[in-house]
Amino acid sequence: MTDACEGAGTASFSDPSGGPACRLLAESERLRNEAHRKTTLADRRAAFWAVADIVLGFPAALLAAVSGAAGLTTPDARTPAALLALASAGLSAGAGFLRSDTRRMGHKRARKAWAALEGEATVALTREHLDQESLRRLFEMRQAALAAYEGDDA
Repeated sequence: MTDACEGAGTASFSDPSGGPACRLLAESERLRNEAHRKTTLADRRAAFWAVADIVLGFPAALLAAVSGAAGLTTPDARTPAALLALASAGLSAGAGFLRSDTRRMGHKRARKAWAALEGEATVALTREHLDQESLRRLFEMRQAALAAYEGDDA
């Protein structure tokens, strides 16, 4: 089966004249490649949102502490303290609006799901006979990976 689909590498998998077995192999290969790309992308996005969480959260906490301390010192320091508190509130509101921590966790879940799909597709491609049930399982895993961005149960 695989001898008829091999020859020119992955390009021959996409040849529709190779029959159903070649189409199953081609689709499995496509899913594996997609999963690899999405794993890398989800990893980069998780790292981005982790940085965004720190960049917005740490200055907000620091400004809140400094403004509180400045407001308690002298009456003349109350105006700068109020401005610092306002900046802190703005950063906190921005962090809350962007939900960077939630996005980071969603991308981490998705990265795990895409990596599992990539591994399963790689294993499926090593089998001598690829059947429709294996491909169906890969598509179910793909749906779970797509859903992993949103919820906890994906």
